[in-house]
Amino acid sequence: MSQALFLRLAAVAMTLVLSACANSTYDKSAVAWLSPYRFDRVQGNVVTREQLDALKPGMTRNQIRDLLGTPLLTSVFRTDRWDYAFTLVRQNAAPQSRHVTVFFNADVMDHVDAGDVPTEDVFVAQIGTKVEVGKLPLMVATPESLQTFMPPPTPMPVALPPLPDSYPPLEPAQQ
Repeated sequence: MSQALFLRLAAVAMTLVLSACANSTYDKSAVAWLSPYRFDRVQGNVVTREQLDALKPGMTRNQIRDLLGTPLLTSVFRTDRWDYAFTLVRQNAAPQSRHVTVFFNADVMDHVDAGDVPTEDVFVAQIGTKVEVGKLPLMVATPESLQTFMPPPTPMPVALPPLPDSYPPLEPAQQ
């Protein structure tokens, strides 16, 4: 192989390698079907606006736990706060993350620090995926449709002639 041909092939190969590293825009929908399936990761506590509205200053830790569930983060060094974190990572969707912190003063709730927490309806709409189902078949069994599943009638068995008495009885005859 000549040196000129070798240099040309090396230049083409280098161009292909470097073009793969370029930050170009591409159609993500075309690449999405090539990527492997990734399961939905749901971690933490779901806290909705309705739950936060039910919180009142002066509630005990047990009452807070009954409303919001067990906190995801508690610290031995900072016993005056509970942290409720929630993350949802789904394929082909932006990750969702929320953080709610409940502050205590002498084992009663002082205040709550929460960002933009959606209502339950909005939260369900954000995570819900609609699966389109085609027209469902009619679920009625008519006598005509049942006839297609009925086995054909079997002829009545013909009476067989009695067996000859060639075998001795198993038990002696009772008189």
